[in-house]
Amino acid sequence: MIQWKSNYRIPNEENINESNFLIQDNTIDSDPTVLGLENLENYSSELSQPDLAEEQRLEKKGEFSDIENNPHVKYIYDSILATNLQAKGLTVNAFEVDAPKVLVVDDNAASRMTAVALLAMEGYQVIEAESGATAVDLVNHKQPDLILLDVMMPEMDGFEVCQIVKQDEQTRLIPVIFITALNDRRSRIRGIEVGADDFLSKPFDRVELAARVKSLVHQKRLNEDLDHAEKVLFSIARAIESRDPNTGDHCERLVSLGQAFGEYLNLPRHQIRDLMWGGYLHDIGKVGIPDAVLLKQGKLTVHEWEIMRGHVLIGEKICQPLRSMRGVIPIIRHHHERWDGSGYPDALKGNEIPYLAQVFQVIDIYDALTSERPYKQAYNPIDALKVMQEETEKGWRNPELIKLFADFINCCEKH
Repeated sequence: MIQWKSNYRIPNEENINESNFLIQDNTIDSDPTVLGLENLENYSSELSQPDLAEEQRLEKKGEFSDIENNPHVKYIYDSILATNLQAKGLTVNAFEVDAPKVLVVDDNAASRMTAVALLAMEGYQVIEAESGATAVDLVNHKQPDLILLDVMMPEMDGFEVCQIVKQDEQTRLIPVIFITALNDRRSRIRGIEVGADDFLSKPFDRVELAARVKSLVHQKRLNEDLDHAEKVLFSIARAIESRDPNTGDHCERLVSLGQAFGEYLNLPRHQIRDLMWGGYLHDIGKVGIPDAVLLKQGKLTVHEWEIMRGHVLIGEKICQPLRSMRGVIPIIRHHHERWDGSGYPDALKGNEIPYLAQVFQVIDIYDALTSERPYKQAYNPIDALKVMQEETEKGWRNPELIKLFADFINCCEKH
């Protein structure tokens, strides 16, 4: 089997208390629709389906009650929505927060004291550093909300400090304001290259300093809220996958395969990112599917099939409040549509199906075919492509996209 490699890093999931709650509390009011294991429902041709007339009735009905009534889905959705409201500047919970911390870094004591005095007058907690090395240590231990950074310092200058801060996953969101001379164009360009967020010239204007610091601190806290919400989603997605030993590293493989195929198709960077995020989040809606349905070994009844199909709408609802998920939502909702309109949830036909959802569906099916499951052996790449071609002849897949994918796999096999 081809080993897909990726240097992409999904957001860190440390300290996600919300996801711990979701994983542990799976007996709320004895509700049967609790957190379930992810079963191999991904591969569409393996599932038992109701007769055509009944399926058409369900498509017209379009009701998935679990979306509104499942306590886990409601908790996740409400949490993400609260984050989104905060990002729009609305008050969700009235509470007082500690004054923001600002780290002032300058080897010139007089300049440093001036900045400290001005910031203290504005109500900030101020931390001082007289060297770059000390600044890096304080950033890691104190986690300031903003860094006011002098450019010219001995041994470790401001550029090196900024670069270290911006390259670290734990500190990259901390805004950096460089202190430069009024006409120092070279330093400003170099500062932009290493990730500076803003520039201030000496001598400081109190009003300007206060305005710039306030704006960047506010932006940093909004970014942290959104970053945290994304981590919660990825943590939940990992939890769903890890509870099913049969799928192995399905999501990890989809992330890597999505990146490789996206690059092969010359997709824009943001679409490749959406494909990779879709690898983790496409089945997050299964958090709202009861175990009795998700883990059933036999044929699904018409009602059970209706519930199972609801996972795409539940997943869409969970991710919808986050702006950063806009490109992933079509993948979540439409990765079970079919080219001839026989898929779900919207029975879209042909290019009515969002292109990224089509691309993702191809890699999802290929991974399911080439992976071992309790009821089947893993297909080799040639046989997997044959099955996908047979499905294309039935009208289920985009013929042009399947051909491109076959060329991609054959190219990878040769190398």
